[in-house]
Amino acid sequence: MDRRRICVVTGSRAEYGLLFWLLRDLQADPVFDLQLVVTGMHLAPEFGNTVQEIEKDGFGISRRVEMLQPGGTPAAIAKSVGLGVIGMSDALVQLKPDVVVLLGDRFEIFAAAQAAMIHNIPIAHIAGGDTSEGATDEAMRHAITKMAHLHFATNGQSADRIRQLGENPARVFDVGSPGLDHLRRRPLLDRAALEQALGEQLGARNLLVTFHPVTLHEDSGMAELDELLAALEPLDPSIRLWFTSPNADAGGRAMASKLLAWVAAHKDRARAYASLGPLRYLSLMANVDAVVGNSSSGLYEAPSFGIATVDVGDRQLGRLGAASVLHCAAERGAIRQTIDRAMMLDCKGTVSPYGDGRATDRIIEILRSMPDRAELLRKSFHMTGSDRG
Repeated sequence: MDRRRICVVTGSRAEYGLLFWLLRDLQADPVFDLQLVVTGMHLAPEFGNTVQEIEKDGFGISRRVEMLQPGGTPAAIAKSVGLGVIGMSDALVQLKPDVVVLLGDRFEIFAAAQAAMIHNIPIAHIAGGDTSEGATDEAMRHAITKMAHLHFATNGQSADRIRQLGENPARVFDVGSPGLDHLRRRPLLDRAALEQALGEQLGARNLLVTFHPVTLHEDSGMAELDELLAALEPLDPSIRLWFTSPNADAGGRAMASKLLAWVAAHKDRARAYASLGPLRYLSLMANVDAVVGNSSSGLYEAPSFGIATVDVGDRQLGRLGAASVLHCAAERGAIRQTIDRAMMLDCKGTVSPYGDGRATDRIIEILRSMPDRAELLRKSFHMTGSDRG
């Protein structure tokens, strides 16, 4: 039997971290021929040139698709999507995959989905059905669901939403979040090794802070970032602040500049990194007192570490969260109060709603037994019971 050509696309550091064990197992499995396409933030120096981390992890890169346009404006993002469709089309012509695996909802992945759909290549989509009502990612995620043919949901609620969108229930699978596979399969750095890897010592108390653009806001969430920084300003100096840079969404570059200026003015207690990579990021998460900001990692991974999350604003509005996730308005007083509460919260008994750390095993098994291309491409709209009347 011919090996199945599985093309996986990654465009950001966060998404690569979630895909790591799936990539590793696809690469090791004789049933599959892994084709890895790298695009977006991975190829940009200002975002850490993280393609180098992928290569250091031992993955061969089948194609690099340059698409990210300078400026960080909506126009630049729209042009990036257009270039992404063109570049992905060229890559698909050359690679001829049997299926394209996409994770999430970012504009790089939206571009890849459009190209695969036009080329009549089946799409396996991970993390569809989630909601994040404060970002344009919400619309792109559901659009990718309608273009996809296999659906790997991270939780039962999301699987229900995918079915509600008319997708074939037999093609919808609640596998959990593949990001949690790190907890079961990857030994994290202890405190001493982490400090060596960071080049800095942890404080007596620590916060991990990540704040991304809020793309549905006219100012891309810049005012919310100002409120967050104002809330962090009066914290006890013994609390060390560890920042990871915003992503490449509209407004991300302006946010990064403001953040770096703030960190430079508070270098006695704050550090910023363009990219930490999965190992350093998760090891740091395991050692902090709370995660602060509006990143999905505060909802996906932090609860499994028994770490509280301060989820600021509405970027993640509607996304399923554990009891350890504390939502607050993007207002300095509310943020400060919620940080104080988070740092005292006992989260040891937290149960993650995103699975048991075996998502990759389930995805691999489904990819092994998936129908052939012609059958996968046949789709019809499946009405839910409440819609039939």
